[in-house]
Amino acid sequence: MSEAIENPLAPASLTGKRVLVTGSSRGVGADTIRYFAKAGASVVVNYRNKEARALKLVNEIKDAGGTAIAVGADLTDADSVKAMIDTIRDEFGGLDILVLNASGGMESNMGEDYALRLNRDAQVGMLQAAREILSENSRVVFVTSHQAHFIKTTPTMPEYEPVARSKRAGEDALLELVPELKANAIDFVVVSGDMIEGTITATLLNRLSPGAIEQRREQAGKLYNVAEFAAEVAKATVEPIPADNIRLVGDVSSFNVA
Repeated sequence: MSEAIENPLAPASLTGKRVLVTGSSRGVGADTIRYFAKAGASVVVNYRNKEARALKLVNEIKDAGGTAIAVGADLTDADSVKAMIDTIRDEFGGLDILVLNASGGMESNMGEDYALRLNRDAQVGMLQAAREILSENSRVVFVTSHQAHFIKTTPTMPEYEPVARSKRAGEDALLELVPELKANAIDFVVVSGDMIEGTITATLLNRLSPGAIEQRREQAGKLYNVAEFAAEVAKATVEPIPADNIRLVGDVSSFNVA
């Protein structure tokens, strides 16, 4: 874990629960998976192409007495997603918590519309596919950033804008499903946080725009690290959901709230 902090989930509080976190072989997803496993949940580590890293995390969890499997899937490929859902059904029988953590769009050579395909279309597709195995009173969490959540009213760095707009499009598309999900006893909540120290996105942004992270840290007063933000994501799976289905983590005073 990036920097050890206390597990926000009580020991054994998730015993019997089955959890999938997309994009969880590293970063926020991996630390969130660790919190779930330590609270007794059976967890699915999802990866796109870093199998060795995912298996290392699975072995870490198993060595600590937990239950985990690694399942590879490209979320932009419907057949790949279906195969993952089938594997989870065979291994665990269903899901109680789904964390939509995987995102991207700053990678090179993935196609002009990759950010939108991954951050909007694939998020909706993943949720719809998972509904086959989501249990009654299950919960879905979508992880995003303030830079994306507030993009309609607060500009962000030009290098990040296409990703921010695609993630906000994904958030909007998922929120439109809330009444339908609620009718099927599925809870949904968005978790939005600032730039996260130590993530690949923050590193890429700082490379493209040197000093960007330091500048944002000065504006915000504090930026969460990976373990701290992962703890907020984990809490969002068990705590009451706000009326607007949105949890804002940390200071938002420098963003224009519409």
